[in-house]
Amino acid sequence: MAVDTRVPEQGAHSEPDPVDVRPPWRRLVPLSLQHLLVAYAGMATMPLLVGTALHLPEDRIRILISANLLVSGLATLLQSLGFKKLVGARLPLVMGSTFTAITPAILIGQDHGLAAVFGATIVSGLVTLAVAPWFGRCLHLFPPLVTGTVIAVIGFSLVPSAAGLVSGGKGGGKGLALAAVTVVLVILVERLAPPALARFSVLVAMAVGTVLAVPMGLFDGSGVTDAAAVTVPEPTAFGAPTFVVPAIAAMLVVQLVNMVESVGDTLAVGQIVGRGDDAPTVVRALRADGAATVVSGALASFPIVTFGQSVGLVSVTRVKSRHVVALSGALMVVLAFVPVLGAAVAAVPGPVLGGVSLVMFGTVGAVGLRILARADLTDSRNLLTVALAFGLGMIPVGAPDFYAPLPSFARTVLDSGIAVTGIVAFLLNLLFHHTPELPFRLRKEAAR
Repeated sequence: MAVDTRVPEQGAHSEPDPVDVRPPWRRLVPLSLQHLLVAYAGMATMPLLVGTALHLPEDRIRILISANLLVSGLATLLQSLGFKKLVGARLPLVMGSTFTAITPAILIGQDHGLAAVFGATIVSGLVTLAVAPWFGRCLHLFPPLVTGTVIAVIGFSLVPSAAGLVSGGKGGGKGLALAAVTVVLVILVERLAPPALARFSVLVAMAVGTVLAVPMGLFDGSGVTDAAAVTVPEPTAFGAPTFVVPAIAAMLVVQLVNMVESVGDTLAVGQIVGRGDDAPTVVRALRADGAATVVSGALASFPIVTFGQSVGLVSVTRVKSRHVVALSGALMVVLAFVPVLGAAVAAVPGPVLGGVSLVMFGTVGAVGLRILARADLTDSRNLLTVALAFGLGMIPVGAPDFYAPLPSFARTVLDSGIAVTGIVAFLLNLLFHHTPELPFRLRKEAAR
């Protein structure tokens, strides 16, 4: 895809926008690999969990993972490079399948088969394309009070998944120690290394942590030897997509959550890199989400959304170039066709990846708090909005079975802390700041 990286001249001495500058290859490749390594676990986890829950054989699960990598890579290329001025935010945003869709996909798959999941995914993508302009016109309803709260909960609600990567293996105390060393390495490289090396703090920590895992007995490279050298994704392996109304309804709810999350991530990255936190960019980003989700369903994969990890990594490394992310998308496409390379990436020990993820997710939460600080929290109404959005949003994180007695359609929304946070923050902001004030006498009577 040919991309014009030139920036319109604004003066004799104007500097090019760092977002549009492509680093030299000696820096571009490792920086892109850094994004890929951080995001890979999330991309493989979604199809792995769904396939395992549906009792699919291993060869079918591998097909789901390959399809997910292919679509995620194509979506990342579209989002970062853009298509003309119609689709794609042209920001450093990594795309991938969303954890929000895991439970609905499993339930739909159990009742109607995976073909119904893919059909519902296609419809949800088409709806996203249709409503993207509306989201742009309503961007004033997503002030820092709302977006900051949502982004903070996105980051902090993902921290348990980082802990799961650390404790999910068989390392025990060794795993905890390795994760701690990985976190310390990120800090030391960030603090002590020269700026040119500090940009690779996450990659350095992952490389050193993986080497340390070998003598500790925490490195397993058997997946590399067992993986096929080359494969071709099979979009028809599960049959042609089918369109079932209950499945579509459930996936539309998921996609609404995804759109709120994408708006928050796009605005967050836009503020970090100094451009793109505006309505036209959000519309283009949502169009890329919708287009990618349509293609995803057609290629036997799941809804696609911006990855919060990319927000954290851009903030930590301060590398703003969208071409770095674009190359990581191209690498994902390669991994979809070369499973042995994907197995090599997956060989990074869980404690190492968990330690890095802890830094990334915590950074996303911190970015949300930084955005939230722009809101007037001395206003009691804003404080109440944040309190309820955080409190209700963190319930599914701390008590995953809290809503178990409710019907499945209600749990589709309530089991997602991000969804609850977004809905509560959005509605309370509407109530407190976009509805007419009661006259003083009526308010006085109401207070009685």
